[in-house]
Amino acid sequence: MRTRLAIKFNTLLERHFPERRVFLKSDTDTRFIRLRPASQLIAFAGTSAIVAWAIVATAILLMDSIGSGNFREQAKRDQLTYEQRLNALAQERDARAAEAIAAQQRFNSALEQISTMQTELLDSETRRHELETGIEIIQGTLRQAMNERDDARSEADELSVALNSAGNIAGEDGNTASDNQEIAFLTAALQDTAYERDQITENAQSALIEADEMATQIQLMKDKNDLIFRQLEEAMTVSVEPLEKMFSAAGMNTDNMLKSVKRGYSGHGGPMMPLSFSSRGSEPADEDALRANRILNQMDRLNLYRIAAQKAPFALPVKGAFRFTSGFGYRWGRMHSGSDFAAPHGTPIYATADGVVIQAGWQSGYGRLVKIQHEFGIETRYAHNSKIYVKKGQRVSRGQKIAAMGNTGRSTGTHLHYEVRVGGKAVNPMIYIKAAKDVF
Repeated sequence: MRTRLAIKFNTLLERHFPERRVFLKSDTDTRFIRLRPASQLIAFAGTSAIVAWAIVATAILLMDSIGSGNFREQAKRDQLTYEQRLNALAQERDARAAEAIAAQQRFNSALEQISTMQTELLDSETRRHELETGIEIIQGTLRQAMNERDDARSEADELSVALNSAGNIAGEDGNTASDNQEIAFLTAALQDTAYERDQITENAQSALIEADEMATQIQLMKDKNDLIFRQLEEAMTVSVEPLEKMFSAAGMNTDNMLKSVKRGYSGHGGPMMPLSFSSRGSEPADEDALRANRILNQMDRLNLYRIAAQKAPFALPVKGAFRFTSGFGYRWGRMHSGSDFAAPHGTPIYATADGVVIQAGWQSGYGRLVKIQHEFGIETRYAHNSKIYVKKGQRVSRGQKIAAMGNTGRSTGTHLHYEVRVGGKAVNPMIYIKAAKDVF
C-alpha cells in the first residue's frame, strides 16, 4: 500500500517536475547531476519561501517607514501642543505671581491701616474715659454748687428777716450808733450773700452748658468709634478669611496649628492683651470695650496666621521662568513623589518656608539633595541640584536661596525635583502652592 502511494506521488511530481540532468563538462571529463522530482520540489519550495519572506519583510519595512513618519509628525504636533500649554501655564503663573504681589501689598497696607486704627481707637477710648470722668466731676461740682446756692438763699432770707427786725426796733427805740453798725453789717452780709448766690447760679449754669458740650463730644466720639470699629471688623474679615481658606485647602487643622504657633512663639507682634478699663482687672462691661477685645482677638488670630504662613511651604521653590514638566502621582508604573520644575542650569532654588536644614549633601537617586524640616511635621526636599548653599543644622527663612538647579543623581535633564512630606508621607506639593495662589 505504501509502495503504491509512493509510485502515485512520484508520477504526479514527474508531471510537474520531470527529472532533469545538468551536465558539467571539463577539458578531460564530462559529468552530470540528476535532479529528481523530489529534489526539484524541495528547491522550489525553499525558493518560494525565501521570495515570500522577502516580500513580507519588504512590506513590513515599508509600513514601518510610513508609520514612523506619521509617528514623528504626531510627536511634533504633540510637542508643539505641549510647548503651547507650557507657555500658557507660564503666562498664567506670571499673572498669578503679579496678583500675589499685589495682594501682598494690599495685605501690608491693610495691616498698616489696622495698626493706625488701633492706635486711634485706644486714644479715643482713653479720651472718652477722661471725658466721662470729667463729667462726673462736673456733676459733683454742680450738685455742690446747687447745695451752696440753696444754703446761700437760706442765709440771705435769714439776714433779710434779721434786717427787717432791726429796722423795726430802730424805728421804735430810735437810732443809736450800735444799731446803725449792726444794720450796716447785716446789709453788707446780705449783699455778699446775694453776690455769692448769683455767682453760684452762674457757675451752675456754666457747668450745665459744659456738661451738655461734653455729652455732645462723647456722642461724637461714640459715632467715630463705631465707624472705626466697623472699618476694623471689615478689614479683619477681608484679611482673615482668605488665610483660613488657604490653610483649610491645604488640609491643615487651623485650631491645632494656631495652638502650635502660640506655644512656640517668641518676639514682637505676638498675641495681644485684651483691653481692660477696670482697676480691678475684671472683664469690661462696656460694649465698645467688648468690640475692641473681639477685634484684638481677630488681629491676634491674623498675626498667628501670618506667622504660620511663613512656616508652611506655600511658596514656589523657583522664582524665575520655568516649565512644569512632571506632577505628583504614578508615572510609568512607579510612584513619582514630587513635582518637577525645569529651567536653565544653575537657576536659583529657594526655601518655600522657614525651617532647619536636616540634610545637605549627596543621596543616591536624588543627587545633591537639601532637606528642610518645618513646623507642623512638614518636610521639604530639593533634589538633583548642581550646587548647595546651606549646611546641615542651619536655620533658613522662606525665600532664602539654598541651592542651584542641576542634573545630578538619577535624572534625565536639568530640573528640580521638589517634594513635600507630612509625617514622613509624601503629599502633592501643588496642594500648598495652589492653596496660596490667591493669597500670596
